[in-house]
Amino acid sequence: MAAPVFEEFEPASGCDCPGCLHWRRVAPHSLPVRLGGHPAAHGARRALVLAAAAGTMLGASQPVAAVAADLRPERPGAPAADEPDTPQGSRAPLYGGNRPKGEREPAAAATTRAEIINRAKQWVAAKVPYSMAKFWADGYRQDCSGFVSMAWNLGTNEWTGSLGGYAVRIGKEQLQPGDILLFHNPADPVKGSHVTVFGGWTDYTHTQYIAYEQVRPNTRRKSTPYAYWSHSGSYVPYRYKGLKTETGGGSGGSAATPFPGASYFGPGANNKYVTKLGQMLVARGGGRFYTSGPGPRWTEADRRATQAFQLAQGWKGSGADGIPGPRTWDYLVNGKGRDIPRAAGSGGTPGKGGSGTGTGGNGTGGTGTGAGSKVPAFPGKAYFRPGQSNKYVTELGRQLVKKGFGKYYTKGPGPRWSESDRRNVEAFQRAQGWRDAAADGYPGPETWRRLFS
Repeated sequence: MAAPVFEEFEPASGCDCPGCLHWRRVAPHSLPVRLGGHPAAHGARRALVLAAAAGTMLGASQPVAAVAADLRPERPGAPAADEPDTPQGSRAPLYGGNRPKGEREPAAAATTRAEIINRAKQWVAAKVPYSMAKFWADGYRQDCSGFVSMAWNLGTNEWTGSLGGYAVRIGKEQLQPGDILLFHNPADPVKGSHVTVFGGWTDYTHTQYIAYEQVRPNTRRKSTPYAYWSHSGSYVPYRYKGLKTETGGGSGGSAATPFPGASYFGPGANNKYVTKLGQMLVARGGGRFYTSGPGPRWTEADRRATQAFQLAQGWKGSGADGIPGPRTWDYLVNGKGRDIPRAAGSGGTPGKGGSGTGTGGNGTGGTGTGAGSKVPAFPGKAYFRPGQSNKYVTELGRQLVKKGFGKYYTKGPGPRWSESDRRNVEAFQRAQGWRDAAADGYPGPETWRRLFS
C-alpha cells in the first residue's frame, strides 16, 4: 500500500504561492505533522522566529516585511461556506498511535451491505463529533476516512489514499448501499480529500443519493447530489472486497433480513419492512414510482415498483401482482435478477383499477380490482371450507392482504384453505361492524363484494 503523499521538505519562508501563504496564516493553530499537520505551517513558524530575531538586530532602520498580511489570496479549492470541511488524519491503528514497523497489512474482514449501513447509522445516531486527532469508543478516528474504516469494519484506520486498496472500482450504475464514493486529492490529501458511504438512490434519475459521511460538526445522513456538492467529477465509486456472500449467492444479507411475511405488505401496512422494500426497489431502478421517497406506510407506489421488478424478471400472473413474496424478497436482498428498466412503461402499464396490467401483469388483461373496475363474481361458499384447494382461495387471500387484513398469514396466501384464511376473513368482517354468524370467518356474497370493491 502506497505511503501517504505528504511533503517531506520544508517550503521556503519567502514563497508567495497561495498554498504557502495560506499555511503561514494558519500556522499558530496547526497540528503537528505526525497528526496530519502541513509542513509548510511549521516552516512558516520557524521563519517568523528568524524574522523576529533579524528585526531585533537590524533595528528600526530596516523593518522586516510582514509575513502574514491581511489581504492574501485564499487557498485554491478551500471549502465554500455551505460545503463540509473534512480534513483527515493519516493511517493509524485502532485507538491511535503509530503503526508498528513491519506490521502486515490486515486482511479485509467479511461483512454484508446491511452491516455496513447499520454501522454507519450508529454513528449518525450518536452524532459522533468530527475530529482528525480523536478516536471514538470503537477505536476509529472521527474523520471521513476513519468513518469509512469503521463502516467497512477494517482492522485499522485508513485514509483516502489507502481505502482504494480494500476495494474494487465500479461504475455509477453499479452502486449499491455500502459502496463508497472516494475523492483522493494528492495535491492536498489532508484537507482536499473526502469519502462518503453510498446509502442508495433517492429517485430513478440517479442524480441524488443518500450519503452517510463524517463532516463538521458531526456524522450525518443527507440527500446529496451525485457525486458530491463540489469536485463531483473527481469522485470514484468503489466496492468493498470483503462483501460477504449470503446463502443464495448475493451480497447484502438475506440472513440479516429474512422475509417477514406477506402480511407486512399491502394496503394498511405501516412498518419498517415497507421502508426497506422501497429502498431496495429504488436501488434496483424503481425510484421513478416514488414522489417523496420510500416510507413505512404502504402506498400504490410500493405496489407499482414491486410489480415492475417482478415483471422485469419475466414473472407473470400471481408472480407479478405487486405484493412481495419470499422469492421477490430473496431477489431484492441478494441482488439477483434484472433491474427495473429505466424507460417509461417498460415495466408494464398499470391496468385500470390498479392491480392488473395492460401488458399481462397478472394474467387478467388489465382488469384491476380498484375503484372503477368490476367486482369478480362470487364463486360460492363451497370453495371456502376446510380441505378446499383452488384459485379462489388464493385470490381471496391476496385481496385480504391488499386490504390490510393479512395479519395471520405466515407464508403468504395460497390455494389451500387454512385457519389463517378464516381468521383474516373474520378480522375483515368484524371491521365492517358485523358480529356472530356474520363474522364467522367464511366469506359470503357481501363479504366478497366489500372485499373486492
